[in-house]
Amino acid sequence: MADTMQFDLVAPERKLASVEAREVRIPGADGDLTAMPGHAPLITGLRPGILTVVSSEGTADYAVTGGFAEISADGVTVLAERAMPKAELTAAFHAEMVAEAREFKATAKIDGVDAAAKLLADMEALGTHMGL
Repeated sequence: MADTMQFDLVAPERKLASVEAREVRIPGADGDLTAMPGHAPLITGLRPGILTVVSSEGTADYAVTGGFAEISADGVTVLAERAMPKAELTAAFHAEMVAEAREFKATAKIDGVDAAAKLLADMEALGTHMGL
């Protein structure tokens, strides 16, 4: 079994990463998980949070707001709704994302209120994790 796997992180506006990783920590919609070489195949939704990649180049953190991660024994591909290196997430941009989540919650239909409330809570927690 190899000690690395291919990791790719893509957002609509750009490809953020393509490296050989030892592990990828993913903020999954149903809970956090760590993917390592040899992982069982899995597709999971993402929630707002910090995605961490550990490679021979060091550790890199990315803020993601949603999307999907496809995990296999050989690699992880993340298709994010929004993603950026942790260093690029400013307090102003985070406030804008929280405002969007609040608006989404305020206009949610009855069957979507719980999902909207969770999105807002996760978005606020992202700011806490980032120290904003």
